[in-house]
Parts: sequence; C-alpha cells; structure tokens
Amino acid sequence: MRSAAQAIRDALLTGEPRAKAMAAREVARDWRLGRLAARFNVSMPDEPARPERPELLPPNRMPKRGRGGSIRARIALWHSLAHIEFVAIDLALDMAGRFGGQMGPGFVGDFLSVAADEAMHFALLDRKLKTLGSAYGELPAHGGLWESASATKHDVAARLAIVPMVLEARGLDITPAMRDRVRAQGDGNGARILSRILDDEIRHVRFGTSHFVKLCRDRDEDPVEKWQFLVKSCFQGTTKPPFNDSARESAGLSRGFRAGIV
Repeated sequence: MRSAAQAIRDALLTGEPRAKAMAAREVARDWRLGRLAARFNVSMPDEPARPERPELLPPNRMPKRGRGGSIRARIALWHSLAHIEFVAIDLALDMAGRFGGQMGPGFVGDFLSVAADEAMHFALLDRKLKTLGSAYGELPAHGGLWESASATKHDVAARLAIVPMVLEARGLDITPAMRDRVRAQGDGNGARILSRILDDEIRHVRFGTSHFVKLCRDRDEDPVEKWQFLVKSCFQGTTKPPFNDSARESAGLSRGFRAGIV
C-alpha cells in the first residue's frame, strides 16, 4: 500500500494546475477510504512544482487591477483569487505531509480535506475565469505566497499560527465585503462562489486553531501568548483591521488572540 507521505509528495510535485487539483482531491479521498498507509517515510519538497504560467512577481511589481466593475478588473480579481487557492492546495498538502507523522491521523485527515476544498475552490475560480474569456495563468500573480511555508517548515506550531490563523483568517475578514461588491455588480454566480469559499475557510481556520490550541496545551504553553510570540517572530506582514469578529469567533479565534498584536 502506498504511503500517505509518498502520495502527498507526488501531488506537491504535480505542476499543471488542473492535474494538481485532481491529485489533491484523490489523495484526500484515498486517505478517507483507508487506501493509504499512515506512514511518513519520505520528506516533502522545499518547493512544490509550479506551472510555467502565471509569471510570479513581487507584490510591488503587480499590475493594477483596473477600474471598478470593468471586465479587466473583474478578470484580475478572479485571477488573483484563483492563484491564492492554487497555492493554498500546496500549503494544505505540505501541512499534512510535513507534520502528519508528528501530529497523527486526525491532523492528516483535517488538512487533506482542506487541500481537497482548496482544489475545488480553484476549479470554481478557473471556470469563472473561462466564462470571462480568460484562464488561470494569463495574468501575472503574487510570488510571495509560499514564503510563510518556507519560514515555518521547522515547527508545526509556527506553521499553524501563521498559515491558518493569520493568512486564512485574513480571508474571513475581506471576503464578505468582496462578495457584497460582486453581488452589487450583478454577478450572482460570483457572489455564490465567494460565499462557498467563506464558509469553507471558517472550517479551515477552525482546524488550524484547534490543533494549535491542543498542541500548546500538550506542551504546557498558553495558546494566546504562544500565538502572539510566533506572529511577532515568524510573520513578516501586519495584522490590521477590519476584522470579521463573528467569523473569527466561529473559527475559534477570539479577540484575545490579537490583543497586543494589532
């Protein structure tokens, strides 16, 4: 029986976008059905495979999206979201494969289910781009999204603190307003996609938060103090309002976590 680690590594090293999404969903399904051995006998790659396109640029070189609801601006928005979800597939796969042997089967199952969700989100967004006459890869994309994975590959607590509890939690803050703008432009389909992503991301942040809190308690550490320390030491960006307190509370992220950070 193939090991879970080998299956996850193979998916990470799949570069073509649609093939990667399919591979992630297959790994999650095979794990759920007991078709993969709970062995973590191979290491994860330092970098996942990437397609030739999109061109990856630093944030300060990313082109402006354009005005309001123009077709150019709409394509740029959906392309940027597709890229975020594409990289999120790798982030979830790497979480399960890199730390699964240490954290156990429940952790692996949670983050493989996240990878499958991100793959589904990517497929929805890529399809949305096609309805606008575009496709993933036709515009440049943010090149720094993997940096947080590289910075936290040494410690599962740091990875949990930064990826689900900062980066994904930020999506909880900004997605509702984005959804409302899209709906106001008459794009009901786009609004439904964003609502689906928001609902799933609350669960993803909850997975990260619950595993982080349990890990801290097992280590006899205060979860809030540990999270604040890791954000200050491992995260290069900033945490700033607005915050979606109701969604964050649903995901287990109380206001106490960001006290002293914001």
